Amino acid sequence: MSYIPSRTALETRNRIGEISEAMQALHDEATDQALDERQQQVWEALDAELDFRDRELSSFERSENLTRSRAAHPGVIKMGTTDSLNDIDLRHASRQTVRDGVLRVLDSRDARHLDGDARGHVERLVESRTDDIDGDRLGRHILASSRPEYLSAFMRAAADPAAPAFTAAEAAAIREVRALAIGGPGTGGYAVPGIIDPTIVLTAQGSPNSIYNLARVETITTDRWTGLSSAGMSWQFHAEAAEATDNSPTIAQPEIIARRADGFIPFSVEVEMDWVNFARSMGELVSEGYNELLAQKLTVGTNGSGEPDGLIAQLVASTSPAPLVVPTAGTLGANSVYSLWKALPARFRAAPGCAFMASTDVENTIRQLGTTDPNFTVDLTQGGIPTLFSRAFSENEYMPDLPTGTNAGAILAVGDFKGYLVAQRAGMQIEAVPHLFGSNRRPTGQRGLFAWSRVGAGVINANAFRVLVNKTS
Repeated sequence: MSYIPSRTALETRNRIGEISEAMQALHDEATDQALDERQQQVWEALDAELDFRDRELSSFERSENLTRSRAAHPGVIKMGTTDSLNDIDLRHASRQTVRDGVLRVLDSRDARHLDGDARGHVERLVESRTDDIDGDRLGRHILASSRPEYLSAFMRAAADPAAPAFTAAEAAAIREVRALAIGGPGTGGYAVPGIIDPTIVLTAQGSPNSIYNLARVETITTDRWTGLSSAGMSWQFHAEAAEATDNSPTIAQPEIIARRADGFIPFSVEVEMDWVNFARSMGELVSEGYNELLAQKLTVGTNGSGEPDGLIAQLVASTSPAPLVVPTAGTLGANSVYSLWKALPARFRAAPGCAFMASTDVENTIRQLGTTDPNFTVDLTQGGIPTLFSRAFSENEYMPDLPTGTNAGAILAVGDFKGYLVAQRAGMQIEAVPHLFGSNRRPTGQRGLFAWSRVGAGVINANAFRVLVNKTS
């Protein structure tokens, strides 16, 4: 859903006030009753815009803070350029100096292609400090790969991979970035500059990947994500002075290993030497294929292989909970949709991340259920984002069409998608390929870039999902 951006912070603050008043009016209108379907849809639309305006206001306030800092320290911060990054000695700079430097990069013209969501996402990453991500280390990498000398070296390597003639300053910048490598070995290849690296700047709002948009996404600077999960603690009533029972929860430690993903980027020899245009084009090149691969593997990635464990593949293979099966092979009826929704525990049905997911073919089949069941005549026929039972309905073209006969296949999934985690290791690397060869091992007159990164994914709470599959016998 898109909104018209505000021109000033005051406009944003006024709009936030209007949204708050409208939401309060809905609350007053409903009195002590639950919101009806119309009210719920209006509330969710207002809530979504409120989230957008909050992020927009944060961006305005960050810019205002930078302006005040520039006024207090004239000559230290140069707006619209990354030249001043050369003043930062990354070997000895403090964590705060690194953070401030990243903000200067985000507000420079070199990062003009990034939207507010991407800028806020990068800022939050740099401020993070957990077992899985070292924001300070990431920030130093962003600064090193955003220095003018590294940007020009990166463009030179892309434009002339056969024999890039680096200046002494560019060669030094390359060595510095390799010493601070976060996505791969510190030697060989070129790190994609942080301001166009999809493993750093990619956000759910900027991705067409339906599962990535809904899942819990963690950026890491290690080779794996580890966490803690539990089904919860059991409580009981006891008589006065009776001894309590042991209700210790079972603690699991899920682990998501980052797998290598790679792709080839054909690159034109006509490279414009204007960084803003180059960054936009290069950013699109490295993101499009990467996004497409993630969309496929996060859906049907083979469990236990060298790729992320696909959500649907894991749900279909699960035995606890086991998939629900349609009563008639090749047929999706209203009762099956009701049964799937009922099978999902109530706490996951009520979760903010709860959504349905299916292919467009299955979605169209569900729309047609409205000819015999009035419960299906409203949500999916509305404009904008389709919903089912007041929950988002997300299309995923890597889920199969409605299976025919007794062919196996997942039909419809529902659940709290925060129970599926994507662990994206920050940092993408490329190798320049000066010449491409045809099947007869002769040059084709083309060249390109070989890119790789590391990402893993898996279900960390199987009970948060339910999946409906076809009857195969």
